[in-house]
Amino acid sequence: MIEQLSIYIKSIITVTDEELVLILSYFKPLKVEKNESLVLQGQMNQRSFFVGSGCLRIYFITENGQEATRYLAFENNFATALCSFISNEPSLEFIQALEPTELLYISSQDFYHLLENIPAWEKFYRDYLEHAYVTNTNRLMSFLTLDATERYKQLMDINPKIIQRLPNRIVATYLNISQETLSRLKSKRY
Repeated sequence: MIEQLSIYIKSIITVTDEELVLILSYFKPLKVEKNESLVLQGQMNQRSFFVGSGCLRIYFITENGQEATRYLAFENNFATALCSFISNEPSLEFIQALEPTELLYISSQDFYHLLENIPAWEKFYRDYLEHAYVTNTNRLMSFLTLDATERYKQLMDINPKIIQRLPNRIVATYLNISQETLSRLKSKRY
């Protein structure tokens, strides 16, 4: 999995071999079971996770008590409750493994230490933040401008593995639709 992370990092930034070894030395392995929570609402989130295999879900509970999935991270993606990671305040989100998942994680302290000591790590972080911003903005826009059918079709085009790998309950919370609506959309085979 370290090699997997190494390839991922090198696809985004240029670092010396020594810098890469130092960066990788801060990541620790973690195996989690299906449905295991890594962060609960109200807890401090002080880790960023790289998914080697499996899937992490970041979600929150709405005002009316419903789960709303904000982000899904499959292999070769990072995931964290970013607001808590940055602000060092309690998380408003949960992080949960949806499958047996193998991770590498870095603490916020070590992450920021790398920012201070490896200039290229700032570019890595900027890339991560830009990607998070674009992803979240596009999702918000889809909720405001697309109906359920259009959101489903968009998801099929952009990231079909979400629909293929995950239970309807989770997919529905990601699309912000009912499970019944999702079942109807899936039966139409768009």
